[in-house]
Amino acid sequence: MNELDLASVDLETLALYVVGGVGLAMLLLVLLLRNSAQKRAERTEAVIAQHMGQMAQRVDQLATGQAHLDGNLQAQAQSQGQIATLMEQRLGEVQVNMHENLSKVQRSTGENLATMQQKMTDTLAAQQLQMQENLANMQLRTGHALNEMQEKLNASLSGSAKQTATSLTQLQERLQTIDKAQENITRLSGDVLSLQDILSNKQTRGAFGEIQLNDIVSKALPSDSYALQHTLSNGRRADCLIHLPNPPGPIVIDSKFPLEAYEMLRNATTQAELNEAARMLRTSVKKHIRDISEKYIVEGETADGALMFLPSEAVYAELHANFPELVREGFEARVWIVSPTTCMATLNTMRAILKDARMREQAGAIRKELGLLHKDVDRLGTRVENLDRHFGQAAKDISEIKISADKAGRRARRLDNFDFEELAPDEDDKVVPLTKPES
Repeated sequence: MNELDLASVDLETLALYVVGGVGLAMLLLVLLLRNSAQKRAERTEAVIAQHMGQMAQRVDQLATGQAHLDGNLQAQAQSQGQIATLMEQRLGEVQVNMHENLSKVQRSTGENLATMQQKMTDTLAAQQLQMQENLANMQLRTGHALNEMQEKLNASLSGSAKQTATSLTQLQERLQTIDKAQENITRLSGDVLSLQDILSNKQTRGAFGEIQLNDIVSKALPSDSYALQHTLSNGRRADCLIHLPNPPGPIVIDSKFPLEAYEMLRNATTQAELNEAARMLRTSVKKHIRDISEKYIVEGETADGALMFLPSEAVYAELHANFPELVREGFEARVWIVSPTTCMATLNTMRAILKDARMREQAGAIRKELGLLHKDVDRLGTRVENLDRHFGQAAKDISEIKISADKAGRRARRLDNFDFEELAPDEDDKVVPLTKPES
């Protein structure tokens, strides 16, 4: 029982302690809150006091600005009054100048009208005089034109008569030409017979082919590039030797004319005659090909081939048309058959080869000349640039002189027309505008 009482007393004492601790804690909390609120109020009062001080400064600044604004308004009012006074003075001066200018213009207009009237009177008188002179000149020209027309008509009639006489003379000359043509026909008939006589002889026929070959070669090649009737190292004499460079080397052209076989072939009337003529033509041409191949192709001295010249295009065409095996046999024997036409084409090709060889020989000299030409071109370009620069400077000077002359001409024309009031100021003159005075 006593223990229970002691325990209850301890619990009550503990409860009192707890209650007392709680109350003490509450009291401390209240004190802390009160202290915090007091500090917050003090800070708020300081901020409010600071704002009040700033507002007071702004009120002072507003008062000072108001005072400055009043001063500026007064200064602006004074400036506007000065501007108005200056404008009135300038307007008065402008009115006075306008009155003076109007007076000058009236006087100048009167003088100009009088001058213009006098000029118009003089001009009308000059035009009337010019018209009278023009009428006189027109009458004179009309008289001259009529005289010239009459002279031309007389000359035309005379020319017609002369033309008729000339036509008769020409007709007579043409009749004489016809008579000469008849004589030429007769002479040509004799020449044809003479040609037939030449071709009927083997030696003269060979000479005819050589002469024709000589004529073709002399027209196609320079004289130092060939030799006629040239003797080779084997003792054979070629009709013509072309001095071509290696390769291919000098090449022989020999003239052959199988006329008898061709005439037989052309005159054959039966198949047997035709076959016999063809056989003879083959034999003759083969012999010529073999002779040229053996005689005129010399190893180490001539080219590896030769040309057989046929003086007749008809024989050449016959071989290519009806005897192609003979042409192929010539190719195999390195003998090429040519006619006057194809020989000229071949010689032109040889001339190109000779020209190319000579150009190769002169390549060094050509390169030297090209170098000199290049230097000349460079020197010419430099001189052209210098000349272009001088021309540009001269053009600029002429343009400036032209501008000065145009200005002087305009002023002279105005002076001549008495336009003193209309003389324009120089381009460099500037009109000074009215400026607003600074406040």
